[in-house]
Amino acid sequence: MLDESSRRQKAAKILAVLRHFAGTDDLSGRRALDIGCSAGYIAHELYLAGAAVTGVDIDAPGIEAARARFGSDGPVFVEYDGTTLPCPDRSVDLVVYNHVYEHTVDPDAVMGEIVRALAPGGVVYLGLGNRLGVIEPHYRLPFLSWLPRRWADLYLRVSGRGGRYYERFLTRRGLRRMCRRLEVWDYTYSVLAQPEIFGAGDVVAGPAVYVPNRVWRWLGPLVPTYIWVGAAPDEDLVGPGGPPLRVPPGRVPPV
Repeated sequence: MLDESSRRQKAAKILAVLRHFAGTDDLSGRRALDIGCSAGYIAHELYLAGAAVTGVDIDAPGIEAARARFGSDGPVFVEYDGTTLPCPDRSVDLVVYNHVYEHTVDPDAVMGEIVRALAPGGVVYLGLGNRLGVIEPHYRLPFLSWLPRRWADLYLRVSGRGGRYYERFLTRRGLRRMCRRLEVWDYTYSVLAQPEIFGAGDVVAGPAVYVPNRVWRWLGPLVPTYIWVGAAPDEDLVGPGGPPLRVPPGRVPPV
């Protein structure tokens, strides 16, 4: 989280998805919330894109590092207790919720707070780790997230990577249930099909670019990360506004 180069690269990918959904590169005047902002690099990139940004995190040292790095002329950084988001109802246009839910005690409660905070027409970028991804992303151990808690703890100790496994991932079905109060579009396969559009050439490269979409969808339950965009239900909601893609974002049905 303190690697500035990689965090800004991640921010570029997030912004590319949000801009495609919005149908514009201009995010000026949007009110943005970065949940799990840590040292603030993604929040700062949102700020540079024109948004008025608040970054929140339960990580007090991370918040202090963000304030020290960016000062008072930029995003606002707030220590967050993991329960009630520090914003009024229907007040946020953009939310970034990237690889955070697995660290929370009650993911459903946090998602409820996101839905509460979204303004009419607001959207949330969802970078969601998959429990059935083969390589666990935090410890780089195969099948770690598949295991019951006791076995996962033992696996960490035997591997020398830690003493207890705290992360709690969900399967795709569980993620659909978590996001049931949102209208959701799946950008995962769009990014896999055209990584150059979304700045994802560093993670989707070489032979992976040529894998047919039907194969990716067949492998869907094992994809390590889903990239979704959610919006509060609204009768005037249109959906993605960007140029046509070879594999357009599809709707994610609720559970």
